[in-house]
Amino acid sequence: MTKYWIGVACRDHVQRGVTGGFAQLGHGKRTGLARLSIGDWIAYYSPRTRLEGGDPVQAFSAIGRVIGEVYQVSLEGFCPFRRDVKFMPDATDANIKPLIAKLSFIRDPQRWGYPLMRGQLEVSAADMLLIATAMGVSLGAVPT
Repeated sequence: MTKYWIGVACRDHVQRGVTGGFAQLGHGKRTGLARLSIGDWIAYYSPRTRLEGGDPVQAFSAIGRVIGEVYQVSLEGFCPFRRDVKFMPDATDANIKPLIAKLSFIRDPQRWGYPLMRGQLEVSAADMLLIATAMGVSLGAVPT
């Protein structure tokens, strides 16, 4: 059964993943990625442009489908876990503000950012469809 996920990361980290065709969650920890399965969808929400001191983004910044198992890479003393993802190349950023009242995982519009503070959350198919539509893509249009 397909599941739908939101990962939270700054835009520059998301763009590295899109360019490299991978997802990374929780600062490279394995735990979050292990929850995902091949065929699941993941959308990234970016609160800021950079991890520290970046400008506000507050938008969904990438969306794609998981196509690989968890693996680990070695990067100059940092060994994060990743999963390969086929990102939708035509997706555009979607500001979260117009979606707040429509997303079921946001129970209190005054505290809309609270659910995203966990860094990863499973969402409904309806929420992912809403996000995908706002990003200008169809969940049925998986690039090959």
